[in-house]
Amino acid sequence: MKSLILVIASLVIFLALGSASKVRYDNFKVFKIRTKNVEQQQMIEKLAANSENFNLWHSGNKEVHIMVSPQKVIHLQNYTRAYSLPLEVMVSNVQSLIDGEQLSKSTDDSTFGWTRYYPLSAIEAFLDEILAKYPAVTSAIDIGTSYEGRKIRGIKISYKEGNPGIFIESNIHAREWITSATATWLINEFLTSTDEDVRSLAENHDWYIVPVLNVDGFVYTHDTDRMWRKTRQPVNFSSCIGADPNRNFDSHWMENNGASADPCAQTYAGTEPFSEPEVKAIADYIASIKERLNILIAFHSYGQLLLSPYGWTGDLPSNYDDLMAVAEAYSNAVKAMPYGTEYTYGTSSGALYFASGATNDWAYSEQDIRLSYTIEFRDTGRFGFILPPVQIIPQCEDALAGLLAFVKKADELGYLEVKYT
Repeated sequence: MKSLILVIASLVIFLALGSASKVRYDNFKVFKIRTKNVEQQQMIEKLAANSENFNLWHSGNKEVHIMVSPQKVIHLQNYTRAYSLPLEVMVSNVQSLIDGEQLSKSTDDSTFGWTRYYPLSAIEAFLDEILAKYPAVTSAIDIGTSYEGRKIRGIKISYKEGNPGIFIESNIHAREWITSATATWLINEFLTSTDEDVRSLAENHDWYIVPVLNVDGFVYTHDTDRMWRKTRQPVNFSSCIGADPNRNFDSHWMENNGASADPCAQTYAGTEPFSEPEVKAIADYIASIKERLNILIAFHSYGQLLLSPYGWTGDLPSNYDDLMAVAEAYSNAVKAMPYGTEYTYGTSSGALYFASGATNDWAYSEQDIRLSYTIEFRDTGRFGFILPPVQIIPQCEDALAGLLAFVKKADELGYLEVKYT
């Protein structure tokens, strides 16, 4: 009994310390800064480098969203005033949004649902349950192992042989929780929906879905720092941790200012291409099945954008018109939903910013997957990465409507011909 009491006491202390060690963002603000040119945009971006007081949330389309500590608000105001850059508060207290994410304790607490966000362990339990319940049409995907030794898991849904394949990568950036929520919702819909169009979408395509790629970073966002973006592998010549996995693919790596060589930067590309084990693992897996894949989609947030190659250059891909036609179909279908969510689209470099070494460029250029996209989900900055749980299902419904139109247009354009025999 005495030993049991000691164990319980130790556990209480451990939990208390764990809670106390969480990074807090009390009175941190997010500002929208309107810029007139790329030079001004990059000038604001540099504020976020090597500083705990600034964190870049979004940059592109002549505006930058930047999170600022209470101690540096006046500094930012003076800085932008000196260059006559309009400044607008988007989020007045980041911690209040983070606290609000955890307030939704609803009827799905005992079972996996989509009215709140879940940690990695719950997502893995959901996958186990799906695999056990639908063994005839689902199979486990073992992508590989993360730096900290976690399994990177996925699921394949296949109702019959001979289907064209669609690959979905999700939560490569740790703090983008809405992406794994959407991925798991889609898995459930593809297996349970009775809607005729959804059934056709599910049964006539093979779906390869990885709900959480950056498993170490995702766990870290739940346990320690909600705003963490990168992987968790140490950098041997720096005190800063991790790399941006969406700058680490071996496709025009570190070209044209599309990533950073600074280990402390949010867009640090790593020491070399595929330096991050999570990225190397998913690249190896995709390469092993590329003959079965017609489409690749990387789920991200936020901005409400559909981004095609290229991110490393302003040049247009050879099938640009088709890529835009498919993106337009997605955008129109989502806007027609009751929520009226508006998506814009273009190349990554044209519609957002230069980003070399990204998943969609690598899939397009190195694996010949001719329809490869990044989709940036809700919203446009009111909540940013901390999308309230009440918006999970509306976001998921938008995504499904968009995918239905996306795949239909891809088929019309001849991109769903089976590539293997």
